[in-house]
Amino acid sequence: MDQLESEIIRKITANRSNRGNSVIMKKLCDTVHASFTLNSVAYDKEALCLLAQSFLNSAEEYKKQFGRFVLEWFDANDFITLTTSGTTGKPKEIHLKKEAMVNSAFATAEFFNLEEGCKALHCLPTQYIAGKMMLVRAIVCGWQLDLVKPDAHPLDGNDAAYDFAAMVPLQVENSIAELYRVKKTIIGGAKLNPMLAGKLKTLPVSVYETYGMTETITHIAAKKVQEQAFSVLPGITIGTDERNCLVIEAPRVSDEKIVTNDVVEIVNSNQFKWLGRYDNVINSGGVKLFPEKIEEKLSGKIPYRFFVIGKPDARLGEKLLLVIEAEPYDIQTLVFDVLDKFEKPKEILFVPKFRETETGKIKRLETIQ
Repeated sequence: MDQLESEIIRKITANRSNRGNSVIMKKLCDTVHASFTLNSVAYDKEALCLLAQSFLNSAEEYKKQFGRFVLEWFDANDFITLTTSGTTGKPKEIHLKKEAMVNSAFATAEFFNLEEGCKALHCLPTQYIAGKMMLVRAIVCGWQLDLVKPDAHPLDGNDAAYDFAAMVPLQVENSIAELYRVKKTIIGGAKLNPMLAGKLKTLPVSVYETYGMTETITHIAAKKVQEQAFSVLPGITIGTDERNCLVIEAPRVSDEKIVTNDVVEIVNSNQFKWLGRYDNVINSGGVKLFPEKIEEKLSGKIPYRFFVIGKPDARLGEKLLLVIEAEPYDIQTLVFDVLDKFEKPKEILFVPKFRETETGKIKRLETIQ
């Protein structure tokens, strides 16, 4: 790509009004922004594909994943193929339009005010949508991207400062002492537990919890850890169905409405509060209990990982079961004083290890089974 064409593409990416133009969008899906760098080296499309090809022979799996996705991104198809996480059901294969992924990248850049030349850390597996989107954002927005091994301590390998990073809760937990080096960090992949959120609220940088899924091409909303309500990204419309579950309209990302199983409270046209998963709601003696809210109240009271879930009961329909990842021990009843009458567990189960998806989300039913 010559210098003139690079300048044209740079201006296109800076102009939101051009993003609905299909010809321009196709060009963006097949172009590397002139300001893009990877580990401090500038790459055009040809050079990036050559690097990706060499990564396929790497002994390190994360480089192989990165290489496969780069080659898939620049192939002749107008979509990529990936698999949903399977948190609440059987994983399924879906196709995501590359044009929609570019739109998602622009929406993220706009929402978080991340401009051309932004220094970003890529520390997530590229086989999943969050890792794929970090690369897409960098390619189309012209970011300076550092690719590191997606392990539990992503900031240990260097002392660089970053404008932006995306991490899962475990990575954030292990990076708190170094997180001051990242101006804006988004957290996804699993629910942020209240204990960790409390630690993050005191940091002198911006840390966001995100809301999204594979079908929405990663996050469609975010909130600072100090806030209660999620704010949606540009181009997103929200509502609820008869279950009070979130319904998402994102025409630049999905051709269809996305009906979720997340019970929410709509604050206004751009904000919502997440209450819990509809699948997890416990009906105990006619009282609806939200496990996630009970878990939030118990945060810091139990020194191990835990969750609550409904268990069939002849008298109540469902009774509240507290599941703790630990060897059995005596729990003081004072622990439950923070709970309302109906929120107190009727039974406690200890298990040695929770069942999880590959992205670290707890499989509640499989764990107790």
